[in-house]
Amino acid sequence: MLEVRNVDKSFGGLMAVFDCSLEVRKGSITGLIGPNGAGKTTLFNVITGYYKPDRGQIRFQGEDIGGLAPHRIFHKRIYRTFQITREFPHMTVLENLMLIPEGQMGERVWNTWFRMKAVQEQERAIQERALEVLEFVELIALKNEYAGSLSGGQKKLLELAKTLMAEPELVLLDEPGAGVNPTLMRKLIQNIERLREEKGITFFLIEHDMDLVMTLCNPVIVMSEGRKLAEGTPEEIKRDERVLAAYLGGQYR
Repeated sequence: MLEVRNVDKSFGGLMAVFDCSLEVRKGSITGLIGPNGAGKTTLFNVITGYYKPDRGQIRFQGEDIGGLAPHRIFHKRIYRTFQITREFPHMTVLENLMLIPEGQMGERVWNTWFRMKAVQEQERAIQERALEVLEFVELIALKNEYAGSLSGGQKKLLELAKTLMAEPELVLLDEPGAGVNPTLMRKLIQNIERLREEKGITFFLIEHDMDLVMTLCNPVIVMSEGRKLAEGTPEEIKRDERVLAAYLGGQYR
């Protein structure tokens, strides 16, 4: 589904991503791990259009998307979350979801004057869908709470709910487990697995929590010094001497 071929990205004299090549298979939950500074988030930013690659190619379902603007990447049905959640804190949980669908008639002022009934019908349909999504991620009891008042784990679940509203084919998650307590972590894992199985969504995620990665992901890709170091099943990665060396600083000896 996603192919990264020989991608470079530098900032001044710092080469953050160097000659990086990897693939994400359709229907997989692919993990991306590596030491701090390995280039993982920079690679996500390149894939989703926040940075343009200096060199190389990025293909999604056979189409070259390298260098496209973020909103055009979104229209290709690629959705991305961030290490720090980006909710609208002074809007309710339900309102946060209702903002996501594109092409809403009410966004054009004249439609609210001349097509009021159609605008209201569309808004009702979006609200019903948002309520169904909140039931799915078990946040329905918080639908009228301000998003800014949620706990860190609840905000991560809200990010997943926003993902569903966007109807993506590929979701890039940047540290979905960060700051999440064990109870909400289990719920997060269950929701990601259900979205893959029931909705056919493919996931590509960065994570430092090895328990989450080894439970949820297959395959696991390891980055070090800006490029792919290893790839395999969780068991293979745990036994890979190159991976152990990278995490323990062996590549600098």
